[in-house]
Amino acid sequence: MKKIFKSLLLLPLLVLSVGASAAQYTEGKQYTKVSDTLSKKKEVREYFSVYCPSCLRFEPFMLDVKKTLPEDVTFVRNHVDFLRGASPQIQQLVTKATVVAEQLDNTDKLVGALFNYLQVQRAVITSEKDIRNVFVLNGADGAKFDKLMKSFSVNSKAKSLKKSQESMSAKRALTGVPSVFINGKYRINVGELDKNNFEQDYKNLVKYLLALDS
Repeated sequence: MKKIFKSLLLLPLLVLSVGASAAQYTEGKQYTKVSDTLSKKKEVREYFSVYCPSCLRFEPFMLDVKKTLPEDVTFVRNHVDFLRGASPQIQQLVTKATVVAEQLDNTDKLVGALFNYLQVQRAVITSEKDIRNVFVLNGADGAKFDKLMKSFSVNSKAKSLKKSQESMSAKRALTGVPSVFINGKYRINVGELDKNNFEQDYKNLVKYLLALDS
């Protein structure tokens, strides 16, 4: 009986705790509403570039965030082509390659290899052949890579990623990378998160935004 009474006393505190957690996130501060329309499916979309040093530093954390997402939430890697590290054409080739990596079911390793090639080895991508060599050296089948780079599905997905990039850029919602958007409607503002507990605060905000329109 004492245990039950003690639990009842704690219940208001638990409710207050949950409410306070939700109340700590404010539109226009920790997140910005960038669209009135939700994506068709729940998603966490990261706009990034393998040419971006900040994206490289952010990569391990985003992979950790990916692991914590519910099963009904898709993690989308949206490579962009507007950085100064290479021509838009080369960056678009890299975008296609990230889609190929996804279809080869080895996204994290192969995208990680591109980060390493460009930012650690300080090498340069000048053609599709350079990307192919990186993938093959990291376990990909060269023939499958060639076939996928020409495939309708890869080209269609790459165009979709480009369209998404352009749409957010036109709204001035996407001005740099890495940038993370939830359900196509909300952008996370990392500068407003708790610096003393950044990683947990970030994950809590992702969870909060995923459920915001449910």
